[in-house]
Amino acid sequence: MKLYYSPGACSLSPHIALHEAGLAYEGILTPTKTHKTPDGTDFYTINPLGYVPFLVLDDGRTLHEGPAIVQYIADLVPEKNLAPANGTFERYKLQEWLTFIGTELHKGFSPLFAPGTPDEVKTSTKERLMVRLAWVDDELAGKDYLLGDAYSVADAYLFTVTNWARLVGVDISGFTNLGTYRARVGVRPAVVAAMKAEGLIK
Repeated sequence: MKLYYSPGACSLSPHIALHEAGLAYEGILTPTKTHKTPDGTDFYTINPLGYVPFLVLDDGRTLHEGPAIVQYIADLVPEKNLAPANGTFERYKLQEWLTFIGTELHKGFSPLFAPGTPDEVKTSTKERLMVRLAWVDDELAGKDYLLGDAYSVADAYLFTVTNWARLVGVDISGFTNLGTYRARVGVRPAVVAAMKAEGLIK
């Protein structure tokens, strides 16, 4: 498998999942600013959408949405328990979290990274994010992970997205449950390994 990624972007989530799964893969650095691979190839010729993550299987089939990619990875190694079994209520809860993180948090951060976003839009965007993050903080009360005691690929996604807060001036220091949770996820060996692979930590 090949994973096209950009350091610290949402592709960190499947990068973590691959380490958690212990699967062999080739990570291909594809910075979002240049859209060029290390050999100079225009990434748009590989993925017409031009964004990461992008997973290419050994047989040439591809996946290009993070929530789908991480579930695919999890299902390759069911013994690792990175996702509840398909068809169970718990699997739908996982999908609920992946959808929420993707639509309410991930896309919620997007205007804060976009050049030229007016200050008033940034202010309203941050206010909306804080409301959503406060809800997440409440949901984490008494839990180790989003699904309770069991770590899942949704946790890697939430960790990845909340990493962006400090980069764009969103202060999450007041969310005690989220802070404890982030510390717990952040020390997992697979998370550390993926972040080191992306040059985010030493």
